Amino acid sequence: MSDSLHELWLRGVAFNPAAPSDVLIRLMDEAAVELGQLMCKDRDLPDAVIDAALRHPEWRIRGALAGNQHVDPSRLAPLATDPSGLVRARLAHPRPRSWPRRVRPLPDDIILALLTARDGGEDGKLTANEIISELDSSRQMPLSFFRSLADYEDPALRIRAMWRWESLTPAQRARLLDDPDPEVREAAQDRNWKLDPERVEAELPSLRPGSRPYVLDTCALSPALVEQCFADDTVQPLARNPHTPADAVARLARHPEAKVRELVAARPDLGPDLVAELGEDPSEDVRMRLRLHPFPRTWAEYKVIDLVVGHCAGCGCPITEPDPDPATVPTPDWFAACAVSREVVLRRVAASWSRLPAELVRTLAQDDDEGVRVRLALNHPLAPPDLLLDTFVSRPKDRADLVTLSGFPRTGRTHLIDHPDPEVRALAAADPALPDPPVDDPDEQVRRAAAANPILTPEALEPLLASPRTAEGAAANPSLPVSRMRALLDRCLHQVGA
Repeated sequence: MSDSLHELWLRGVAFNPAAPSDVLIRLMDEAAVELGQLMCKDRDLPDAVIDAALRHPEWRIRGALAGNQHVDPSRLAPLATDPSGLVRARLAHPRPRSWPRRVRPLPDDIILALLTARDGGEDGKLTANEIISELDSSRQMPLSFFRSLADYEDPALRIRAMWRWESLTPAQRARLLDDPDPEVREAAQDRNWKLDPERVEAELPSLRPGSRPYVLDTCALSPALVEQCFADDTVQPLARNPHTPADAVARLARHPEAKVRELVAARPDLGPDLVAELGEDPSEDVRMRLRLHPFPRTWAEYKVIDLVVGHCAGCGCPITEPDPDPATVPTPDWFAACAVSREVVLRRVAASWSRLPAELVRTLAQDDDEGVRVRLALNHPLAPPDLLLDTFVSRPKDRADLVTLSGFPRTGRTHLIDHPDPEVRALAAADPALPDPPVDDPDEQVRRAAAANPILTPEALEPLLASPRTAEGAAANPSLPVSRMRALLDRCLHQVGA
């Protein structure tokens, strides 16, 4: 057999869900180390294989495992202190092509090990700070972790808590500003500059140009800086900023640009006079933002609505773990009211909340608005399987995330076998309820999925193994006897002759 056929067999066996641990461990052999990397990164692995990968002498195998999004992250804890800094960096931030939209948080012990490392590893490729920088940009550290750091005994960890200064509770910020350790107090005062209007004004000229909108959007602003924004007509950030003074908010409510008035209409801090005035605004968008939900409002409600308004259902923004602090999110009752609102924006908000009760999930799954249905499919663990399948068919860019969801249907897809999109046909070709998998389909991925369909018998797999068009799929078929898998590896790895 040709080397190309050998490679197809190895790739198939590497991703065969029925392959036993000893077979998969052999694929970490030096002769197949590149395939071993692919396997360790891109599939779920039995415990024995994980243990073998953790002990493997080749850093690339351990590094591939560090980026595995299928393995329980607690099993990866030894990699946080791996001798190789490159492995630690992969754990801190997997490479972009392995990074899903749904971001999984790392356990606290792994984060702490990476944050407190004294060096960047024995290979000397990276510094400890470079690895920490990778971790900080990965979104794998939940806000709850930073809040826990604020109360640690180690002053260095209390300083790390300030990376998310605005996410700390007011009591935590006050304690850090009055911390017994002078370095912690200094760091807290430095982080607190965003709430000091005079310091914001002083710091702004020295910041990078790209930082200016963020500062004007979130920081406490001095009267002089507010006036400068009006003079420069850069007032949209002021309309969103929760620290904007009331007199400036009133001026913004009468701004000639409807977009500015729309942003003001969404604010929770409007007085009754401005509410009445904006309720008569000539712009429908302004009136819509005002009526989205009645007063009294909260900034937490404002923020979740703002995440939906102006964003398409599959905008590509990372999906992170919800913040567990009830002070930072609206109440469950508010989300429930959104789910039955006449306003489609609010129903989209509810569909984006992963803790919505099951009965409301069933209601939103039948919503007339596609944006509601898509958000529900992407965000809620109880989204119905038929909704997930429909979303897979209609939203190609979301398919990679949808198929990883536990509720995604593994059967009931045979009606899609004649779909014009080959990726959809491939999904149908893998359905074990399909009586005749299309192993002769003109598309390679459909043939591979069809040849891997477990309905095929071991006898039917033999001719498929002999053809380059179907060999990889047949080798990945869980119906392939384990003895045959071992025989294929013996041939390919030259351990029992060619």
